[in-house]
Amino acid sequence: MRRLFASLAIVAGVITVATIHTQAKEQTPAVADGPIYKWPGEPPIPKDNPMIPQKIELGKKLFFDPRLSKANKVSCNSCHNVMKAGDDGLPRSPGHAGKLGERNSPTVFNSAYFSVQFWDGRAPSLEEQAKGPLINPLEMGMQDHNVVVDIVSTVPAYVQEFEKVFGPGKVTITKLVQALAAYERTLVTPNSPYDRFVAGDKNALSEAAKRGWSKFGQIGCTACHSGPMFNGPPMPMGTGFFQKFPLIPDPALDKKYKFTADTGRHSVTKNESDRHMWRVPSLRNVAITPPYFHTGTVSKLEDAVQVMAKTQLNQVLKPNDVSELVEFLKSLTGEIPKQTPPELPLGGPINKK
Repeated sequence: MRRLFASLAIVAGVITVATIHTQAKEQTPAVADGPIYKWPGEPPIPKDNPMIPQKIELGKKLFFDPRLSKANKVSCNSCHNVMKAGDDGLPRSPGHAGKLGERNSPTVFNSAYFSVQFWDGRAPSLEEQAKGPLINPLEMGMQDHNVVVDIVSTVPAYVQEFEKVFGPGKVTITKLVQALAAYERTLVTPNSPYDRFVAGDKNALSEAAKRGWSKFGQIGCTACHSGPMFNGPPMPMGTGFFQKFPLIPDPALDKKYKFTADTGRHSVTKNESDRHMWRVPSLRNVAITPPYFHTGTVSKLEDAVQVMAKTQLNQVLKPNDVSELVEFLKSLTGEIPKQTPPELPLGGPINKK
């Protein structure tokens, strides 16, 4: 599997904060007082969706193909641009007919490691996540999944590729999202300065980043942002790690950034205990994926750090603490996988030549 991933790079229940903080201290040895979370290696692969190069290449084409949208203008890559930081850098993404999504589009990079998908954790896997945007009227706008399958089935080259990957039989939505998910599982960003430092390269972090690393653990950031992806302790796939945000009400910040207008996981479960609960986002690559939070209303990382300190830890940080924490967060930027747009097959509603 390790050799496979090397070749593929070419083609392409709620726990209290106090409890988590205690666990983080117990489970993470320290170097210079900073928490150690090692890169986890290859992402989990479902038994029913093994990784093979042909499937990944098919998934890449589908990821870039606007024919999967109602007006043939929006692809997965429109909102999750893999030639950049895996997102579009906008507060909210324009989808079908220019309609704006309800939440900020997160980066697709490293999503293969997340135990649930979407800000509210409503999808238990990448495969299930891929189904949503296709038929969301604010995103790709298709009427239903049957329409998506019918469109793809009008492209002869796609039909042939599906048969090569999955064997004889019709194109189905299950096969389609399995291909998309297989491609997305190659979009990982290892070997950040932080990773190199904990692996033994003592020159990989600046002195300011080292101090920020220490402060990250000392002030309590690991209460939520622990684990290899800095998004909480490792959880079984399909079991999300959620926290309340904002935990400590701040009317001034809420008025400015509109944090509580969206009820988060509550909008899915309708359980009052889930009001303003969110899947804890990963901090990997956070320095290159502004704007921040589900609202996309915070444009600077320095401001995001201050917001988190105030709303989650009830702390007001000194400017020097903020700058050093930001230097540490910058060290979590990994190696972005080099991507080039695939050549899409002809046929279907566009490219009929």
